[in-house]
Amino acid sequence: MIKIKKLIDLLKKNKSDFFTGVPDSILKELSYSLQSKNYKNHILATNEGSAVSLGIGKYLSTQKVPVVYMQNSGLSNALNPLISIAHEKVYSIPLILIIGWRGSPRIKDEPQHNVKGKITEQLLKLLNIKYTILRTNLDLKKFDKQIKIAKKNKRIVACLIEQGVIEKTKKITKKKDFYKLNKEFFLKTLLENLPKNSKIISSTGYNSREIMYLRKKFKIKNTNDFYMVGGMGHTSSVGLGYSLSSKNKTICIDGDGSFLMHLGAIKTAGTFARSNFKYILLNNNSHDSVGGQNTYSNKIYFNKLSKSLGFKNFYSIKDKKNLKKKIKKFISSKNLGFLEVKIGNSKIKNLPRPVDLIKIKDKFLK
Repeated sequence: MIKIKKLIDLLKKNKSDFFTGVPDSILKELSYSLQSKNYKNHILATNEGSAVSLGIGKYLSTQKVPVVYMQNSGLSNALNPLISIAHEKVYSIPLILIIGWRGSPRIKDEPQHNVKGKITEQLLKLLNIKYTILRTNLDLKKFDKQIKIAKKNKRIVACLIEQGVIEKTKKITKKKDFYKLNKEFFLKTLLENLPKNSKIISSTGYNSREIMYLRKKFKIKNTNDFYMVGGMGHTSSVGLGYSLSSKNKTICIDGDGSFLMHLGAIKTAGTFARSNFKYILLNNNSHDSVGGQNTYSNKIYFNKLSKSLGFKNFYSIKDKKNLKKKIKKFISSKNLGFLEVKIGNSKIKNLPRPVDLIKIKDKFLK
């Protein structure tokens, strides 16, 4: 086990005092620890490429080696600035990467994580990034040596941290719901009031898992759902691609963290989507499935933003009042619509996970 305080102290001892990254279930103690102390040199980024770029900019202004944290699935988002700017054969900018290692060969995980987990080490080796696997506090000494080499030679270094390695902190508690509407009540009402041939494409995290759970619990028939088990931020693009060649109502259910991760994708949808594309943003101002860290979405005026992105009609739901009527009005609209649902965090424990993904895809295609 590794104490998060020892890891942070090690980094600060090496004068790496700027932290940025994207919340991850494995690393939530890290982001929580930094947030709970209102650490002024900590920025939650909307995507991993942005986090790496923030780190690059910080180094250019301070010459201190920044710390960038992410899940290994997000390493793909980070590749562009890592390779084309920070790499030793380009600008040779030192960075310290802390990577939550989902799907490591030692730990059974979901299919999408198993795929990325198996190639994570290969990817780091291909990029010539030296790394340490952190499993105990003793491994911090190895990592310390790599950090010092990185500083001296201006290289990128990384550490990989598996599930269950970081010691849990009792002080960590999820923040209170920013909005009050019960999420499960809204989703159940939505599922029960969709047209028969509607197709749902739902984002990764709790959204897809809750839809699975509610369909089973309340026996709401399902042959129409495609669950985005990965690809955070790409829900609207998959939904757009499907809707362009289908007459079915395409219900794109996204989260605020996913929306912000690849905001440009929503502009593409607003430009090219037809009226059968229905975009629903479940806005809880929270990275709910990885610890509940805030997303900044409460500072966005979605009514104005959606129209500038190309959506003709904006709808908003924040309570149970006339809920069925509002859902039906949004779904039946002949114009391109954007629905923001101001919603509370998930209250369901032990949500199921999509596992038989080929079967799910085949049902969706029928």
